[in-house]
Amino acid sequence: MRQKELEKWLKIVIIAVALCGLVVCAVAIPWIGHVLIASDPQLSDMYIPWLVLFIISAIPCYVILYLGWRVAVNIGKDRSFSLENARHIKLASKIILFDALYFFVVNVCMWRIYVNHPGVILALVFIVFACVVASVVAAVLSHLVVKAADLQEQSDLTI
Repeated sequence: MRQKELEKWLKIVIIAVALCGLVVCAVAIPWIGHVLIASDPQLSDMYIPWLVLFIISAIPCYVILYLGWRVAVNIGKDRSFSLENARHIKLASKIILFDALYFFVVNVCMWRIYVNHPGVILALVFIVFACVVASVVAAVLSHLVVKAADLQEQSDLTI
């Protein structure tokens, strides 16, 4: 696959993910909240805190998509293994970890003030674990891109 073709496909995937995230945040989560409130009116006090939690948690995801867009642009310019891409991927790794920490802390705080269910905390453990795994994978990928960039620079100097 050529660089420009790969860039195009990466951008299509990033746009698709952004649109799916927008549908989830703007349509699905509010709709699910209203359905839950209709089934149990006692949950109405939990609706706004949960909606705010999800919206704030989505912001770092869109920052990561922007960083992915920048990486795709560099790939299209035949700079796949560059220090700039490594920085973008490392920043994405840190943002993923921050978002997982934020999600965990806010959920525990919500549980402590009785705006959360203990079963949600159990599901939260799996979400945080997945985020930590994604963060580690991104950090390793960043390290490998740095190593590849160094090798490419040495190769360019010897030719």
